[in-house]
Amino acid sequence: MDSLFPRLADALAASDIESKLTLTRSLAEDWQQGRLDWHDADPLELLCGRPEKPELIPPKQVPQRSPATVEGRARLLHAIVHIEFTAINLALDHAARFRGLPESYYADWIGVAAEEAYHFTILRERLNSLGHDYGDFPAHAGLWEMAMKTADDPLARMALVPRLLEARGLDATPPIQRRLEQAGDTASARVLNIILRDEIGHVGLGDRWFRHLCAERGLAPESTYRDLLSRFKAPRPITPMNEAARLQAGFSAAELAALAEKV
Repeated sequence: MDSLFPRLADALAASDIESKLTLTRSLAEDWQQGRLDWHDADPLELLCGRPEKPELIPPKQVPQRSPATVEGRARLLHAIVHIEFTAINLALDHAARFRGLPESYYADWIGVAAEEAYHFTILRERLNSLGHDYGDFPAHAGLWEMAMKTADDPLARMALVPRLLEARGLDATPPIQRRLEQAGDTASARVLNIILRDEIGHVGLGDRWFRHLCAERGLAPESTYRDLLSRFKAPRPITPMNEAARLQAGFSAAELAALAEKV
């Protein structure tokens, strides 16, 4: 039986888009078929591969994207496509970097990587329909930068990547859908329904594993989460929060009220 972790590392390191998608799907299929062993403790150097484009610039330098024009809609979709490409790498890294966790941890994030590959593909098709492709516009690396800041601790990683930054996507998606619909792009808005549905599950996995790790360490999850936000100088939740989606993903009503007060 092959080791899981070199396969994860290979998919993560792939810089060619089609190679990354193929390696991710193949890895997920082999995992489902029971062909990969997750007990390997041998250390690996992890490298994150991405194509030469898009150019990565600071978040504040990324232009605002109005969906009133075709190019504006393309820029808006490109930003989301970039998030989904980054999310493939994030899920692969969640699984590859941290050892000694339950088998279901690896199963969860391998499954997420495959779903993110699907999200990237269907959103890229929408971008192509507007005459553009991934890499045509600049993007930023905020999600990956937080992943690297939390590379030494799975608890911080679960808190600040899926449970914080990806949860912000739950808040941002409905307003983006409304803007697309107002611009007449109902097809893209419908694709975002798929993304939102699945991302609730992904944030929920982050919540589940964050709480699991807190329980192992005897920590109170919700106060620990707020402490991590402060310690890492992390961005606050977007307001108004998508409370229904966040409740589905595992946040409590009391926690959402506390987070809203701090915004």
